[in-house]
Amino acid sequence: MQDRRHQNQSHLSPRRLTTPGGAAAIIVAEPKRGKKRGSYTCGRCGLPKKGHSCYVGITTDTDSPNSITPTHAPDLSVAVSATRPPSRHFRRALSFDDDVSDIHGGFPEPEDEDNLDVGDTVADLESGGFPAGCLWEILRRLPPAGLLAAARVSRGWRETAKRLWKAAEELRLRVPARAQVGLVGSVLQKCPGIVRLSLRMESDVDATMLACIAFSCPNLEFMEISKSETAINRITGDELGRFVADKRCLKSLKMEGCSNLGGFVLCSSSLSTLWLSDLYSLSKMVFNCPNLNEISLEFPCQENDSTDLTTVVDGLGRNCPRLQNIHIASVRLSHSVVLALTAAQLRWLRMLSLVLGSEITDASVAAIASSYPNLELLDLSGSSISDSGIGMICNVFPETLSRLLLALCPNITSSGIQFATAQLPLLELMDCGMTICDPNSQNPIPDESSDSALKHISNTKLHLIHQKLIIKHNRLKKLSLWGCSGLDALYLNCPALNDLNLNSCKNLHPERLLLQCPTLESVHASGCQELLIGTIERQVSDDSAMENLLPCKRLADGSKRVRVPHFLSAQSYDDDKKQRRVERRQCNVLLS
Repeated sequence: MQDRRHQNQSHLSPRRLTTPGGAAAIIVAEPKRGKKRGSYTCGRCGLPKKGHSCYVGITTDTDSPNSITPTHAPDLSVAVSATRPPSRHFRRALSFDDDVSDIHGGFPEPEDEDNLDVGDTVADLESGGFPAGCLWEILRRLPPAGLLAAARVSRGWRETAKRLWKAAEELRLRVPARAQVGLVGSVLQKCPGIVRLSLRMESDVDATMLACIAFSCPNLEFMEISKSETAINRITGDELGRFVADKRCLKSLKMEGCSNLGGFVLCSSSLSTLWLSDLYSLSKMVFNCPNLNEISLEFPCQENDSTDLTTVVDGLGRNCPRLQNIHIASVRLSHSVVLALTAAQLRWLRMLSLVLGSEITDASVAAIASSYPNLELLDLSGSSISDSGIGMICNVFPETLSRLLLALCPNITSSGIQFATAQLPLLELMDCGMTICDPNSQNPIPDESSDSALKHISNTKLHLIHQKLIIKHNRLKKLSLWGCSGLDALYLNCPALNDLNLNSCKNLHPERLLLQCPTLESVHASGCQELLIGTIERQVSDDSAMENLLPCKRLADGSKRVRVPHFLSAQSYDDDKKQRRVERRQCNVLLS
């Protein structure tokens, strides 16, 4: 019995270890296991060790047929886009959209990270039977919560996860209402090489968040902050101006909910893209950004907004000479704002969008056309231009304009739309939503057979209700006629059209609809009559619309086959054997 007790104690005898500081520590050893010989193969790539230089840390390719994809967890999406172990000159993106609160408490403590022994990394990376390259490819696909959980498996896994965070260049996070700024900061500090940052805020945003981003992301170039309906953006104009001035690498800034700015001065030599939405009653808006080429300013539809857009546009022209794309949405847009814009003489301007300006008229169109004849996109939705303004657009931009948006323009008729499509050969996108509107859209339209009901409707209103539209265009790809309740007949012959929006075209007659668009992929028909929906479905999937190709005939010397029309061919061809049929592309009719 004593021998057995002594034998058992010998297996659990304590071992004496020496810590990096030199102090001795006694720990209880695990039961001894059988002695194993060393492996003759490399633990990272599996090749024999003799005369071998491992390649896994240099050229691991995710596109190879031997790459490993985890199958035990169905929710493992491509979260980390770093395709190979990081090096000093090679970085990739760490992209995910995950709940920050889910990773609370999963970060290693700072003292644990400082005690990582890099010398033991190679041995630890082989833990669990995974070579380093395979382990990297598996962990990089985990979301943040899974990556942090994997870091607690072993020292090797923790080191791999740590290198994955350091290799990240792009980060996308959804921050819930219960999350704290410190938690977001701890995530950002793990990614010192972040270049692109996108935050979806469900909690309030203030200057503390900006300071956290500025401190944790020294190389930030692209930043986007969006918010939910319940969140409030409390950032002021002075705080935003200091952030932009301090981030000398910042190239793109997009922010929602900017109602508390009050006024701002933005000075940056690197900023090229600026999107600010929900602006309201700004006392000053100064832009000193010589390299800015795209700006988007959106104001809510409130009549009591006191922002002076004429002064803003004048400052843009003087301090941002390289502007190419301008988008301003405000009910305070007027003809004076357009004149200030045309006086700026922005020679690089290619895309102009002035939305919701009911005071923009045909005179404004004339000023724009005379100052910027090279526009490729023109958006005057919500303006008061008429068919005459469309005529000016067609006379000036026939060789450049490819996108024309004229939604919510009540003075435009089907004749103007038809003229635009005939005179603009490069047009690829046209939005005419809510232009051809029924003045009695609130009331049901009486039946055409009821003469007594028609007597109560004036000739002018009848003219606005019963409008037809005929469009034949070879390059048009997207056409939007949403809300055109006054449209009575529609004939389209557009070989390149792939998207058609007919939502709420409730007065369009099924027998007056003809779609000759073989490449249609989507037709939006929400709010239309059931008979019209059935007609659309039949026309986009009609087998009789298949195109029969001409038969082929070989030349006399037998060298080449050429297509021969039926009336020139002396032979009779069997339709089942000689003629081929090309089926239409499948089209989806969307009702929601």
